[in-house]
Amino acid sequence: MTDSPSVPAPPAGQLVLLRHGETEWSKSGQHTGRTDLPLTARGEELARAAGSLLTGHTFALQLVSPLQRARHTAELAGLSPQVDDNLLEWDYGAYEGLTTAEIRSRLGHPWSVFNDGVVPGDTPGETVEEVAARASRVLQRVLPALAHGDVVLVGHGHALRILTTVFVRTEVRFAEQLLLDAGSVSVLQFYRETPAIRTWNRLPALPQ
Repeated sequence: MTDSPSVPAPPAGQLVLLRHGETEWSKSGQHTGRTDLPLTARGEELARAAGSLLTGHTFALQLVSPLQRARHTAELAGLSPQVDDNLLEWDYGAYEGLTTAEIRSRLGHPWSVFNDGVVPGDTPGETVEEVAARASRVLQRVLPALAHGDVVLVGHGHALRILTTVFVRTEVRFAEQLLLDAGSVSVLQFYRETPAIRTWNRLPALPQ
């Protein structure tokens, strides 16, 4: 009789996702990829309040997108992260700055960025698979650190939703069904050997 093979223990740390606070374009529903917009006053309030949702975490690694809306959110939330270019938001190409309604009006038919993608404009644009590949590179960097503590990623709505699908090993277009509000905090972790979502889209309470 042989012993059953041992299963390596999964990382014990939690992966915390913080979406940046509100900008004028996130408020209006405009696709905001590489345009480097600042936070609104409410976005700054959300970022400060989000810091309260990070209490109790001991971060072994902190990473942030290079864009100012993410970096300022991290600062206001009390974080001191390293910049990781792989956390940049989706490059929307010619659809940058447009709302979904405006894109559908131009095309003359229903459109979804997850299913129909983008076309080149001032920037080349990315496929959903290319965004997922960047997310995979972030997770390759993150997983060893999770063995030593929690990790926080400060980034953008679509990119963090796609990263979540990569983490839980599901179809990347499932990200369309994961709503993520500006200023929200989500927590991913391993349940035994299975990557799972513990908390999703938790919004901080703003002062009255």
